[in-house]
Amino acid sequence: TPDGPSRAAECACRRGGRSSALLAQSRIPPRFLRCEFESYHDMSAQQQMAKRQVERYAREYPLPDYGLLMMGEPGVGKTHLAVALVNYLIREKGVACLFYDFQDLLKEIQNSYNSDSGTSELAVLQPIFTAEVLLLDDLGARKPSAWVADTLSHIISTRYNHKRTTLFTTNYVDHPARKEDLTLTDRISERVRSRLHEMCRTVDISGEDFRKKIRKADHRAPR
Repeated sequence: TPDGPSRAAECACRRGGRSSALLAQSRIPPRFLRCEFESYHDMSAQQQMAKRQVERYAREYPLPDYGLLMMGEPGVGKTHLAVALVNYLIREKGVACLFYDFQDLLKEIQNSYNSDSGTSELAVLQPIFTAEVLLLDDLGARKPSAWVADTLSHIISTRYNHKRTTLFTTNYVDHPARKEDLTLTDRISERVRSRLHEMCRTVDISGEDFRKKIRKADHRAPR
């Protein structure tokens, strides 16, 4: 209006400011900050289907009472899709989201046991427990041990009991192509895998390793 900014403009400004704050707090690594659904390279029919599943979940959130478990070989875009979902929730719906690499989280917890760290296990875990949406990337990457299984079970059970949405990506599947390959259950324990069946819908993603394709194209390019 002539007398000042419209109410719609004020709302958009506040929404933009909140989105920026939520994005800054999300811990998304700089490499993935620009991951969007539009930039996802769906080079196989299953990748296209996976993209549609995740996009639909994003549009319908918070109606789904479950999280997502994105499974597939390295390089098929699991993290890209998962971060695209998080970016959408932050930008379009103002949802507080938190990204953690599975191995980095375990290292932070272990470091908290050092009296010189200046932090505690609870201080590390509290944001993990309370984030409205948690993305735990590369599940199963750490060599399995009783401590890893117990820690993961504690995180997952706490979030499950409080009905908080958790998203996972993993390079391990339930039925690998080769018998000698480890399954997701091998990496996270049967107890934890069972809980994931309860709290997540599985998004299977298969296709060509995009990173390998980019490297091949780079080698072939004229210098």
